[in-house]
Amino acid sequence: MTSPMPAPMPASPYTAPPGGAWLRSPAVLARATAVLLGLVIATDLFACFADLLELDVTGDIADGAAGTGVVDRADRADALYAVAGVSQTAALVATTVVYLCWLWRVRVNAEVFDASRHRMKRGWTIGGWFCPVVNLWFPRRIVADSWDASAPWGTRSGHTPVNAWWTLWIISLLAGRYAYTTSRNAETAAELRDAARVTLFSDAIDIAAAVLAIVVVVRLTRMQERKVFSGELPVPVSG
Repeated sequence: MTSPMPAPMPASPYTAPPGGAWLRSPAVLARATAVLLGLVIATDLFACFADLLELDVTGDIADGAAGTGVVDRADRADALYAVAGVSQTAALVATTVVYLCWLWRVRVNAEVFDASRHRMKRGWTIGGWFCPVVNLWFPRRIVADSWDASAPWGTRSGHTPVNAWWTLWIISLLAGRYAYTTSRNAETAAELRDAARVTLFSDAIDIAAAVLAIVVVVRLTRMQERKVFSGELPVPVSG
């Protein structure tokens, strides 16, 4: 009597990942990214303080105030303004480098989970941030696709945190560019005051965007770790 044939294994719902994709934990990079985003928030808070001082003194000058005291306040506000700008730039550059390393890692992991979820080639994970025009939506798409691929199989993953973060980031970016142009072209105290208002708005929005960026980094990292521990892998995990 022949033994019955074993039942066939159900087909995997995943598309096999492309060559060179393997799983690695993004936890260390996620922690470093969150810390550096915290540094961005700190420099933005300092910048908001400088913005308020600039707004206060330029408002007084626009209203006709004069004298040594006003000049001293203006010099102090300008000095803090410059220091805030340098500190923000340094924090942003450092955060960008580590963030992109984290994003590359979660993007590769997401290919292992489900390669069919991704609408963009892997190279756009980095290039999408630096190409004009497309950098207004390509990075958000990369993160959203990685989010979907990292969610438990069969569930519908909403993009609310990703959409909120990206919306605030775009608003901050556009407001910052407008503030820079306005400040550079300002010739009167009233124009400098208006530029300081826009800069204050941009810095405040950037703080909110950085907070939401931390939320996205932490949640996406946890989703990937949970998926690894659940055993929902279409291919063996390699080192």
